[in-house]
Amino acid sequence: MLPRPKNTFTLKQDPRETVVRNTKSPKINHRSSGLRCLPGEHVHEESLRVRKRLHFKDGYHDVFGTLYCTSYRIAFRPDCFSSAQDSSEEVIFDSDNDIALPCADRILAVANQSKIKIVTPSLSLKFVPEELLIYCRGFRLMHFHFSDNGLKTEAFSMTNTMAKNQQLISSVVQQEAMLRSLDKTEIATPMDYPTHMFESAMDWENEIERLGATSWRVTPLNERCDTCTSLSKYFVVPCKLLDNDLKNTFAHFQQRRIPRWSWHHPGGGDLLRSAGFQTNTDPDKEDLRSIRSLLFGNHSQSVIIDTTEDLPSVADIQASFLKLRALCCSDTSTPVSNEKWLSNLEGSHWLDHVRSCLKKASEVSMLLSEGNRSIVLQEPEDRDINCLMTSLVQVLSDPHSRTLSGFQSLVQKEWVSAGHPFMQRINHFKQSDKEESPVFLLFLDCVWQCLQQFPTAFEFTESYLLALHDSTYNLFCSTFTHNCPWDRIRGSQRHSSSQTYTPVNGWRDIVREKIFLNGDYKSVEEVKSAPPTVWEWSLFYRHSRRQQFRNPMYHIRKQAVLNGNGLMHNTDMLGVTDPSNVYLLSKGVLVLQSPFFPRKSVTVSKRGGRRSQSIESLLDEEKQLRSNISSQSSMGDLLLPLCVGPWVRLWKRCYLQCATEVQGVNQHPSVASLAEELKILEERLKNLHVNIQDERQNGSVLTDVNGVTSSSYR
Repeated sequence: MLPRPKNTFTLKQDPRETVVRNTKSPKINHRSSGLRCLPGEHVHEESLRVRKRLHFKDGYHDVFGTLYCTSYRIAFRPDCFSSAQDSSEEVIFDSDNDIALPCADRILAVANQSKIKIVTPSLSLKFVPEELLIYCRGFRLMHFHFSDNGLKTEAFSMTNTMAKNQQLISSVVQQEAMLRSLDKTEIATPMDYPTHMFESAMDWENEIERLGATSWRVTPLNERCDTCTSLSKYFVVPCKLLDNDLKNTFAHFQQRRIPRWSWHHPGGGDLLRSAGFQTNTDPDKEDLRSIRSLLFGNHSQSVIIDTTEDLPSVADIQASFLKLRALCCSDTSTPVSNEKWLSNLEGSHWLDHVRSCLKKASEVSMLLSEGNRSIVLQEPEDRDINCLMTSLVQVLSDPHSRTLSGFQSLVQKEWVSAGHPFMQRINHFKQSDKEESPVFLLFLDCVWQCLQQFPTAFEFTESYLLALHDSTYNLFCSTFTHNCPWDRIRGSQRHSSSQTYTPVNGWRDIVREKIFLNGDYKSVEEVKSAPPTVWEWSLFYRHSRRQQFRNPMYHIRKQAVLNGNGLMHNTDMLGVTDPSNVYLLSKGVLVLQSPFFPRKSVTVSKRGGRRSQSIESLLDEEKQLRSNISSQSSMGDLLLPLCVGPWVRLWKRCYLQCATEVQGVNQHPSVASLAEELKILEERLKNLHVNIQDERQNGSVLTDVNGVTSSSYR
């Protein structure tokens, strides 16, 4: 054997190439298998004639199909669809039948209804499973039953493949490879409902024009995301404030997130959002004048509302969500006593958080509608509770936000474009449990509560909210897989190798700066592939499911919709003597903030525990609300939901998806059966009309809708 040279070196193989080459089933034809694979995705296991079990209150129904396990997901494709249009559509990720591997919380293998084991890569199965129960990160449950015609060996292989692929996808290298492949997915498909993405200055200008906010303008100061990396490239500031003066204000707010315009009320008020003041800065007179212009806009009075007061913190929301999920998604390994179920639900404090958010949003909405003032929602980092409150206030106040297009544009404006850290809060890859908190899911629950109390005021339905709720765990769309617009522009979360950081200029990308210097910025953004967003519903849900998104009872309200929240804030009750000052709203009372720029943060410290309201206090509050309903005047299109007692309910259709005895609630009759039932009702109404005419002319005999005759007087 020849001696090995001393100057040789060994090349390590890229682990990503190893996973791609070591596929379990290299002979599978991905085009003919019925599953459309994404760039870099490979089918590792395939099982035919698998039954997906759908549970109802009076039994269950099995749907036959093919089960796949790929390098990215677990997918099921039915052998037949409910309609011909569903079978002709090709979705890249069927949200009703697919699960991204990182979002599979636990997999249970069942045999003979007595052997139940949680599948993990480290522990090998000692029995051949007959059923698989896959619990998702949200509240979904996928139940698969393998056929008894000799395919049980495939069940064993499928189970092991799921466990191994789930372990592989947990590595950082594979996660980044998955996100890169998703960023390369470029599919041109029209949106079902036109949505403003708020990624361009034109979207913001259209919003200003729609609301008639003539004293505000769009600034391109953050067009390169170098002034503040967590803000959008464009945002809205007062017209009287120049960009040169605006630059000096960023350093006086946490994370450089200055006060920005969100919405304009028809009565003249404006809603703003801002991060907390910096405690270690000393602004000069010019900076104070600019900050004052930001807070006041074109108004003579400004009210600062600390959104951390009386509202749950990010940690509170996460702790409550974990208790709620453990209660609603319990299996045989973690049983929950039925006798203590309601007590445990109350102990989770989830409904308390929903109630407090609704009350606070109603309070802000009333205050915004009663005077020509600016309302500034302030949060230390302006990326969590502010997103929830600004969105919820607009849902209550703006009828456009209650339409399908308006609601999707609202989520883009106040969540995606505003820099809500979806990747950290949803924690798809379980990288940092400390940052996890489903703030966006809490917002959807609040909207659902409003939908239940005002069913005709919303263009969308509960099915739409449920689809959006489940889509937050969909890694195959780009809406919820980034922390801010800067991450979305770069196409991945990690900083590239060409990026450097300096204390003065912040993060600098050498490659992007060269592009800017060459003046080819727009062409690069256009050439860069655009992965699909969640609003392209046809890529994730089939036609029969999308038909359930639109509310047939929806109509635009012209009168006030008041349900009596009893928030009697008006100009007289506020007791404002000097309208040219900044006020801080605390415990429903306006307190003069002097000086308006504090030397310390105005954030109220949070206490650890939150106690539920007693029955006596709820009854007293409801009694007061009932007495105030008659004294409330018309407030335009404002919705004021009741937030006490039984009015705040558990979203059963969402949170009890894992409960087999109520899964049937999610299933809806087919379009054909609904058409047949509608035809029968039309015939009955026609017969009723004919019978009424005959009764008026000739008779004393009236036939009812069911064909039952009864005596009646003319």
